[in-house]
Amino acid sequence: MAKKIGIGLVVLLLGLAVAIATRPDTFRVERSAVIDAPPEVVYGYVNDFHQWNRWSPFEKLDPAMTRTYGGTEAGVGAMYSWSGNSQAGQGSMSIKESTPGQRIALDLHFLKPMESHALTEFTFQPTPQGTKVTWAMSGPNTTLGKAISLVASMDKMVGKSFEEGLTSLKTVSEADAARRAAAPASAAPASSAQPAAAAPSPKP
Repeated sequence: MAKKIGIGLVVLLLGLAVAIATRPDTFRVERSAVIDAPPEVVYGYVNDFHQWNRWSPFEKLDPAMTRTYGGTEAGVGAMYSWSGNSQAGQGSMSIKESTPGQRIALDLHFLKPMESHALTEFTFQPTPQGTKVTWAMSGPNTTLGKAISLVASMDKMVGKSFEEGLTSLKTVSEADAARRAAAPASAAPASSAQPAAAAPSPKP
């Protein structure tokens, strides 16, 4: 009986190993939303890490999370690191590419709950309704990631958070665009890389 159980366990483990090995070597999660605001307005909330607490769903995972800002104030060279509870984890981000009103690319490095690297991209495309914003994350699929994907899809896990973030980004951007439209011309520059009336978050 014990021998049969042992053989069954070996067969199960081999099947699991084969299933894991057949999972894709890379992953990509992508979500989009149309925001009724000019590209430069939406871009400003992503290009400055100090503004992320106004819309990013990941900022809400731990109210006591420690945040550290470094490098440039915004744009290429800006850096941000965090350390929080088991939900927030620990990691860092840095902006490596930034084209005003068009595209932002970030290096994302997770340390906890497990170490991994990913590329995060935001693109801003003008449309008759405003701006189509696409938030995407891609990277190598580790063995652990492949195993987890057998029971929980990365697209479902991360995609829901992206959708929540884009909804919040839509709210703050459209409110900002409305304020600019209502303000006197002398008080509302035609173009700005940073959000209007958006004060930097206090550093911990």
